[in-house]
Amino acid sequence: MKAYIIGVGMTKFEKPETRDWQYWDMVREVGAAALADAGIRYDQVEQVPVGYCFQPSTAGQRAVYELGLTGIPVYNVNNNCATGSSALMLARQFVEGGGSDCVLAVGFEKMARGSLGGGAGGSGAADFATSPVARHYGVMAARHGFEASPPTAQIFGNAAREHMERYGTTPAQLAAVGAKNHRHSVHNPYAQFQDPYTVEEVLAARTVHRPLTKLQCSPTSDGAAAAVVVSERFVERNALGERAVEIAAQVMATDTEASFASGSCIDVVGAPMTRAAAERVYAVSGLGPDDLDVIELHDCFSVNELLTYEALGLCGEGESGKLVESGATTYGGRWVVNPSGGLISKGHPLGATGIAQAAELTWQLRGEAGARQVPGARTALAHNIGLGGAAVVTLLRHG
Repeated sequence: MKAYIIGVGMTKFEKPETRDWQYWDMVREVGAAALADAGIRYDQVEQVPVGYCFQPSTAGQRAVYELGLTGIPVYNVNNNCATGSSALMLARQFVEGGGSDCVLAVGFEKMARGSLGGGAGGSGAADFATSPVARHYGVMAARHGFEASPPTAQIFGNAAREHMERYGTTPAQLAAVGAKNHRHSVHNPYAQFQDPYTVEEVLAARTVHRPLTKLQCSPTSDGAAAAVVVSERFVERNALGERAVEIAAQVMATDTEASFASGSCIDVVGAPMTRAAAERVYAVSGLGPDDLDVIELHDCFSVNELLTYEALGLCGEGESGKLVESGATTYGGRWVVNPSGGLISKGHPLGATGIAQAAELTWQLRGEAGARQVPGARTALAHNIGLGGAAVVTLLRHG
């Protein structure tokens, strides 16, 4: 059975503590928006997977109770930065499996100011001994050591260094990712940042972990997003065909030996997972990179956008720096990547990110993205990754 997105909602992503609100306030806002977009009532929803990372157990129930007390199952989902797409994947599986005709997927996060830790609540090497990502940081430390800068910036910054050493990627090419995504966010009212920057300004920003500067790193953010996922029969019964966006294929991959065997940070931050998930999505859908119009991918750091170009098959290995420099991934190029501004500029509330990507692509495929609209967009791909690890690749199409 096919699954479709018929309604989406999203808060503006904001710096933590900007607004005096709680996570349930965010979910009330996005849930109501998604239901209104779909033209349905909450009592038509049969199940609700809710993604978040930093709130306590059953926070999902506390949040969606704001939408109604109907007694339906609520599932609390935590898969690091891939949490939102994991909740969306559960919604799709509930529908495709025939168990439900209408499911609401929600993701939210209320975060603390400052740099994100490495998964164990601390920032020093000793804090990772019992962390779920201890193996990942162990690979980094064996090759690069462990420094005082934020752990996630270290592991991705070291991946960038390896890419530069191996392929000749330049600091300007890395900065071009940040400049592009900040430029895209100018037209996104939901984005945390809406200021454009040149490559030179990105390079001149404060260094977080060499070669990554602040304008190449995603911020901590508050925010939420929601999507209504329904069956084909629900679409037909409610005459929603014109607005329904098909989830044509969706795959999650987790770490294999390929993530660790090489001792490379490029592999340990998820390139093999992304490649495996993308190859399976292409096989299931019968489509490939040349069929895509618009892409929202997980640019937690500029280097990860470059690594993801290669893993998704947009270019050959080592060619991603030249690809972004050529303009192929912006308006007027072959694809528009991260028209929302991506994580770097739109923001990155962990539990919301994957569903926010789906919301942006739903608006793009319906032609509702306003000044950031990708002309003629019919096929879209979302990529959401969590260190530790999970990579979810989703192919959407409309019309």
